[in-house]
Amino acid sequence: MKKIIILWILLFTLAEADIFVQGNKNIGASIGAGRSYGNAYTIAGVYGNYFIADNLSLGVGYRGWFGASPSINELLLEGTYYIPLKRNFHPYLGVFGRHTFISSEDDYQSYGVKAGLAITTSKNSYVGLGYVLEYYSDCNSNNECSNSYPEVVFGLSF
Repeated sequence: MKKIIILWILLFTLAEADIFVQGNKNIGASIGAGRSYGNAYTIAGVYGNYFIADNLSLGVGYRGWFGASPSINELLLEGTYYIPLKRNFHPYLGVFGRHTFISSEDDYQSYGVKAGLAITTSKNSYVGLGYVLEYYSDCNSNNECSNSYPEVVFGLSF
């Protein structure tokens, strides 16, 4: 009987565990759409984050732009803070830096901010809905200086 009680307590503790706590790791994927060079692209990405403190993660990611030419690939470094307002709903704020590789053009760097809402769907998964503002470091009068777009993120935590 003692073992059953301990097992129930352990399972209850795991079921109630928050996924945005120090030491947790998140992996995830994102999908969206964008336009560049006069073409429409489908944008898909993968990322990994590590929580260096409760509600604060640092991460690295990759995004590929598919469906048109030129080929576009991006590497991303990011930091995100999840505001612990309610158990299943976590508004988030983040910053990022990105290096973009383009098959027929010069590479470029960008940086930006993002904000949204992460909704916990189970003890180890969430969906994030947000908006991103991105600024290009090589801005001049011949090209655009910023971009904004929605993001949808699916994440798993372990």
